[in-house]
Amino acid sequence: MGIGMQIVYLGFCGTSQLEAEAASQLVRLNRFCALVRNCHLAIEAVRSQAGSVTYDVRLDLITPAHDLWPIGHCAKVNPEEAVRCAFDAAEQWLQAATDIDRRQH
Repeated sequence: MGIGMQIVYLGFCGTSQLEAEAASQLVRLNRFCALVRNCHLAIEAVRSQAGSVTYDVRLDLITPAHDLWPIGHCAKVNPEEAVRCAFDAAEQWLQAATDIDRRQH
């Protein structure tokens, strides 16, 4: 069983391309399925006063014990890049957590 994901779009309608990108990025985290059961991905379109749009992506990981591990924000002009950035951060965080756990045992 893999990791589940819920996606919420704020300030814009999501696209199938963006959902596909999020799904492909989620596959990268499957090797950490002992640590993560689910994740919540929030993608928000933030408009500046000048009218430009930046996409702010937040990723929260949910453990099997239902603990919430928030991953830092990633903001980019391209929403797919912002999603990749968030999953990069999650993968690095989970790898570090795994390395610490191995050293303790």
